[in-house]
Amino acid sequence: MSIERSQIEVRGLTVQIVRKAIKNLHLGVYPPHGRVRVAAPLRVTDEAIRLAVIGKLGWIKRQRVRFESQARESQREMVSGESHYFLGRRYRLRVIKAAGASGVVLRNRTRMELHARLGATAAQRERVLRRWYRQELKKLIPPLLGKWQQVLGVQVAVWGIKKMKTKWGTCNAQARRIWLNLELAKKPPQCLEYVVVHELAHLIERHHDARFVALMDEHLPRWHRHLQELNSAPLAHDSWRG
Repeated sequence: MSIERSQIEVRGLTVQIVRKAIKNLHLGVYPPHGRVRVAAPLRVTDEAIRLAVIGKLGWIKRQRVRFESQARESQREMVSGESHYFLGRRYRLRVIKAAGASGVVLRNRTRMELHARLGATAAQRERVLRRWYRQELKKLIPPLLGKWQQVLGVQVAVWGIKKMKTKWGTCNAQARRIWLNLELAKKPPQCLEYVVVHELAHLIERHHDARFVALMDEHLPRWHRHLQELNSAPLAHDSWRG
């Protein structure tokens, strides 16, 4: 697929442009500092994009203010006493140096034990935690898919989990493939369910248009609240490198 990349300045704002074989223009503002990106059909001119951005300047500025004011987690050192999250609940970390297998255990509703080999670095301990998050999501996602595929009358061909910097989930409607952000393991269960429903709904309607909103309103009436929960939660420190 042909992809063309460029950028323009619009009233002091740098706008990244990606032209590709799509039908409609899409404008996005991305964390952590409000990067502006436009995905546009190949035939759309810079001037048309400039006018589209000018028409959305108020919204862009509001999004950038929200990102700048959003709380961010401090850099994790993976040591005892740190706070870490699982399914929206805060846990106090206890690092245990062990000769056996590495892993994570929740001892109660407030304490998370991370077992790591003697001499493990902070990065290695973090990989242990991420591996555990991935394992837990792999248990939580299939029942949600089973429930909502039946409700919506759709079927995914494949799904997966990966670290993503700017999206909670993605859907390739043509391949019937969805990806879910590993960070969802930290968020409340209702937020994970919202993202699953959101991506499955894209198998019916690819765009965030009136039909898509109507689908979400019909099947998950509180979806706006769940989206707000996700967008108001602290941003992970390591999500915004580079």
